[in-house]
Amino acid sequence: MAQIERGEATIERRARMEKALEKKIARYRTPFHQLTILYGTDKGKDYTEEEDRFLVCMLHKLGFDKENVYEELRAAVRWAPQFRFDWFIKSKTAVELQSRCEFLITLIERENQDLEEKERAEKNKRSSRRRC
Repeated sequence: MAQIERGEATIERRARMEKALEKKIARYRTPFHQLTILYGTDKGKDYTEEEDRFLVCMLHKLGFDKENVYEELRAAVRWAPQFRFDWFIKSKTAVELQSRCEFLITLIERENQDLEEKERAEKNKRSSRRRC
């Protein structure tokens, strides 16, 4: 029973991650160039914003539903012309890329949550103004 619950939790987490990523990407006309990530105080390791943007966009493009999506992401990084001489990101394993993507998606989920709270607050302000 516990194994089934863990599996369901994993599936649910993956669906939430995909939904958050979809919301983030939908805000931009050309996400490969415009997408920004609000890091807050913890940017993480030595990844650049361009590398993070590429990882997020490619993960969205490849989709979460594949079993070997991070292997495909690793191959995409290796073939991407903008990283031709960037040995830092080209040397990353699929597990390291997966870890970074999960970190970035956590940041994106936080950002989406903050935006939703701001929208709700503005909506409440507007509705309270109408009552007066």
